[in-house]
Amino acid sequence: MRSDDYRFVVRSGRRSATPNLVIYTRRGTAERPPRVGFIVSKAVGNAVRRNLVRRRLKAAVSVLVSDLAPGTDVVIRALPAAAQASWASLNTEITQILHKGMARA
Repeated sequence: MRSDDYRFVVRSGRRSATPNLVIYTRRGTAERPPRVGFIVSKAVGNAVRRNLVRRRLKAAVSVLVSDLAPGTDVVIRALPAAAQASWASLNTEITQILHKGMARA
């Protein structure tokens, strides 16, 4: 995804939130595979902490991406609290929030 795609999904997509994550979901009409993007800002921590959070989110989403409808765009924003969250809690939140986001989109 490009920065314009991120901006479009964040501004026009459905928003769902948990204590550690915010997800923006937008269903498109294009016949292409679903796309998932991640936003992990410097507020989450230093580069090592941000990359750890990003890797955990990618691993959790990789299992669920096949459940997404074709043409769907998802942007996941990690909140600063995600830096202290365990793998299990991030995985649970991403699963719940992704299903909730897809139901609302």
